[in-house]
Amino acid sequence: MRVPFQTVEVSGPSMVPTLLDGDWLLVRYGAPVRPGNVVILRHPFQQDLLVVKRATERREGGWWVLGDNAFAGGDSTDYGTVPEEFVLATVRLRYRPRRPDQTSLSARVSWALSALRPVFADRSASKRLRAR
Repeated sequence: MRVPFQTVEVSGPSMVPTLLDGDWLLVRYGAPVRPGNVVILRHPFQQDLLVVKRATERREGGWWVLGDNAFAGGDSTDYGTVPEEFVLATVRLRYRPRRPDQTSLSARVSWALSALRPVFADRSASKRLRAR
């Protein structure tokens, strides 16, 4: 039996600006997936590889998933829909570790106020950051 919650580390730029390389996530296995949720899934072509993407819509054959960083690739635009059984968990919280250069008091306070954040299904903040 799998535990319902687990932590995983983000590797790569596909979910920037929502998630950064090195962030830690608290994920919940077996939670219902809704459009907009950030999810952990098995890569359709390499099932031993877990990836983090945003489930944008349910389509025939599974979920259409996209990275928040449109320039990184490696999502449904490359491999199509992801079968429902490959979507394993939803992301609940993001923890951003303190960087070594955050040594001043103001940098530490800023980090402390933003290090732990819930990950919402609403992607509007990410869209605003990418709009040009």
